[in-house]
Amino acid sequence: MPEDKSRPPQDRPWENGWTLDTSRTPGTRRLYLAGALAVATIIACVTAIAATDNKGDDSSKTARDEGGLISFSSQPATTPAPQGDSGLSSVSPTPRGPRQQGTGPTVAVTETPKPPKPKPTASKGSSSKPKPSVTYRSVRSVNFPDRFWHVDDGYVGLDPVSGSESREDATFKQVKGLANASCYSFATHDGKYLRHRNFVLRADRNDGSSLFQQDATFCPRDAAYTSATMLESVNYPGYFLRHQNFVVRLERFEYSSQFLSDSSFQLVSGLA
Repeated sequence: MPEDKSRPPQDRPWENGWTLDTSRTPGTRRLYLAGALAVATIIACVTAIAATDNKGDDSSKTARDEGGLISFSSQPATTPAPQGDSGLSSVSPTPRGPRQQGTGPTVAVTETPKPPKPKPTASKGSSSKPKPSVTYRSVRSVNFPDRFWHVDDGYVGLDPVSGSESREDATFKQVKGLANASCYSFATHDGKYLRHRNFVLRADRNDGSSLFQQDATFCPRDAAYTSATMLESVNYPGYFLRHQNFVVRLERFEYSSQFLSDSSFQLVSGLA
């Protein structure tokens, strides 16, 4: 029977002559066991999941074959499935109608189109702009209210008016100034214009010149008398129309009561 020798202590190999086994790594046996256990666990889980999926597929197939729906409730379904594709209701909201809440029917709202507004139609040959009204004036003196501007033999004097012919010669068409639209020009019944020439007011044919247009344009200014107007020349600023010896002429402004009264006129409605 062999002698049982005790194993020398491993904590002091240099004293007993025993050497460590370096051919394997310490703790390798434990790592092998842990790895085997993990692999076994994974295999068991995969097997259980596969079995569950197969069971669910079988039950789903059975439900489809029977024409029913899968219910996730523990209670059996009592409400029948709505008709339509894929188990959805075939009722859809009517276009332009409000969506109805609940299970009631959809109500369609019909919009009645409004009739278009009629467009104004212009008659042929008619202008969209209204024709400007013609203004006829007679010019009355302030300090001689019975006398008016009156054309006699081509010159403008301050005369009393009597008779239809005299009224026609004392009536003028007031238009926009030929040289300045914000001022006035006065035309006679026979197409002439009142213009100053040699500082005397007279009636002449319009020759189309710039000088004529300026001579025939007068700008209204405030007068010293109520409802009266002073008429200043365009090409002679500071010169105003006044009557002197009953002749209407153009003179430089004077700050005197005589000049203020002689150069103040009232533009009244035409006498003719």
